[in-house]
Amino acid sequence: MGALTPADERQYLQLLGLAGFASMASMRICDTMLVVLGQEFHVSTGDASAVVSVFAVVYGILQLFYGPLGERFGKLRVVSLAVSACAIISAITAMSMSLPMLVIMRGFMGAAGAGIIPLSMAWVGDQVPYERRQETLAKLMSATVLGMMSGLWFGGFAADTVGWRGAFVLLSAIFGLAAVLLLRRLRLQVKTVSLAAPGLWAAFRLTGHLLGTSRVRWVMGVTATEGALVFGALAFMPTHLHQQYGLSVVAAGSVMMLYGLGGLLYSQMARRWLAWLGERGLVRTGALLVAVGLLLLAWGSGVWLGMLACLMTGLGFYMLHNTLQVQATQMAPAARGTAVTLFACSLFFGQSTGVLLMAQSVDVGWLAYAFTGVAVGVVMLGAVIYRLVGRHISP
Repeated sequence: MGALTPADERQYLQLLGLAGFASMASMRICDTMLVVLGQEFHVSTGDASAVVSVFAVVYGILQLFYGPLGERFGKLRVVSLAVSACAIISAITAMSMSLPMLVIMRGFMGAAGAGIIPLSMAWVGDQVPYERRQETLAKLMSATVLGMMSGLWFGGFAADTVGWRGAFVLLSAIFGLAAVLLLRRLRLQVKTVSLAAPGLWAAFRLTGHLLGTSRVRWVMGVTATEGALVFGALAFMPTHLHQQYGLSVVAAGSVMMLYGLGGLLYSQMARRWLAWLGERGLVRTGALLVAVGLLLLAWGSGVWLGMLACLMTGLGFYMLHNTLQVQATQMAPAARGTAVTLFACSLFFGQSTGVLLMAQSVDVGWLAYAFTGVAVGVVMLGAVIYRLVGRHISP
């Protein structure tokens, strides 16, 4: 694409932020619906959680394809097509008449949505110098966090009022708007063919080469573990608030928005957090906050304590996760699109595993014990990342 002016960079970040907002809202919108979906389709909450796990599984698998596609055809072009597909799939999802059909459509949504946030991160890695990258990724993260907050709240609100189908109708409209704006902006871009762009088969072979790199493997390993622990717990936090704290589905979704508020608190002050704590300090503080937040949620009582727990968990997770995101953008600078999508692949393989494991504890009333296990695991993971995070490749 060539060098961007500050105004061009800002416009692209805004459009990618809108697409990321819709993508993350779609990813989390079913979390607060699980109880209602179980009741409507006459299955347990654990069985209804298939709509969450299948999204994560397919989202992770498709990363293996989007990385090479982004390298070959251009990251922004692939993102715009993925957003367009999400608009169509969301509309069809709203018409699902059975749980199996809903699960299938959530799989298609995961397949399309997989091409949005990771390739947007890779684009930032291509366009923004390393010294500004943490702050820029945090700005992009602000949009995705808002999307997560909106998805968590509106999923519960729609399920409790207008019906869960209304949530997917609104998602379709947002995706449609993002698609139109992105495609219009890309048409204004001068079309150039990069002679350095790899052939599609060469791009796929590059994936195998990256997997043979030790740095890529350790980033993927810790990211998969993070996904299994934190995202696995996140999917059932609204259920726990509903069952153990006695909150309605809407109220549980509203409390869960504080998780996203914690992420916004981090992203809006990313430069200051980094200056105060450094990369390794962010890892240590983030892991501690997640662990304490989950323990408070698991064993506390009272809405205010639940609210504090969600806020702490969100702030801690984004301290930890954004640091890993920066490492992902730098682990293979010559093939950043493929590298970042491998990062996302490992994250969502981990999430799907975590959701499947956590689902076993829901129907038998063991969520509090599962959250405790996750808290211990996050502390151990933080210790591993703390030792390794300073060893990034020089830009």
